[in-house]
Amino acid sequence: MISIKKYAAIDIGSNAMRLLITNVVEQEGKETQFNKSALIRVPIRLGQDAFTVGEISQENIDRMVDAMEAFRLLMKVYKIERYKACATSAMREAYNGKEVAEIIREKSQIDIDIIDGKMEAAIIASSDLNTLLTIDKTYLYVDVGGGSTEFSLFDNGKIVASKSFKNGTVRLLNDMVNDIVWLEIEKWIKTTCEPFENITLIGSGGNINKLFKLSGKQQDKPLSFLYLNSQYQYLSSLTYEQRISEIGLNTDRADVIIPATRIYLNAMKWSGARQIYVPKIGLSDGIVKAMYYNRI
Repeated sequence: MISIKKYAAIDIGSNAMRLLITNVVEQEGKETQFNKSALIRVPIRLGQDAFTVGEISQENIDRMVDAMEAFRLLMKVYKIERYKACATSAMREAYNGKEVAEIIREKSQIDIDIIDGKMEAAIIASSDLNTLLTIDKTYLYVDVGGGSTEFSLFDNGKIVASKSFKNGTVRLLNDMVNDIVWLEIEKWIKTTCEPFENITLIGSGGNINKLFKLSGKQQDKPLSFLYLNSQYQYLSSLTYEQRISEIGLNTDRADVIIPATRIYLNAMKWSGARQIYVPKIGLSDGIVKAMYYNRI
């Protein structure tokens, strides 16, 4: 007997909003499968508002309402049974974040949970991450967003430490991350990783996924520090327009990909990792899993 449930996750990030539709397949005697059915990404850069002027603009509120109404209709078409919408650092930090969530609830009937960095890291950790962890290895998991980066250290398949820092691609683009934040991250990574040897990075986020796709590697193969560093140098040598025309990057990816790569490279350098694995996981995957297992 096979049962298929339809779940949806909405991730309201600092660089984009995503709707993930997932088929949850239950079969007696077998492990539950989570099969992606659709992923819709809308490039609304909320972080540009939240981190520079402290509030989400009327223009972006209108765009968010339109996007959420579209998401609601898509969920109706897909016959979604359960959904969860989570907003991260941009909505967290905008002083009108709660007010915007209320406007969206009134106009689109979608409830938004504004989650903190710790909850964000916990939700991501409840995604398919555990299936990738080899018991005898140590991993530093790095999720780079527009407003924050979440770091989690795993050893023997279990989480040892986790921390969120206000260092993300949109903040870096706007020159809003000072040296103190970088030093705090360096200190945390070095101190947390010191007792362990041969650490491997696991990276998630739209930018590392794009870099991995450009590499042409198979999903289970890692990227090396040397490869990532050469890509960083190459992308930095191109203009914004060239990254769009020559590499085919989206307009809202062509600028943030460089600061994102810098974060991953620093994490590898400070942890001593020589390789980074890039599974197809993120906050939206974690939301679906956390819903299914009643963790949120």
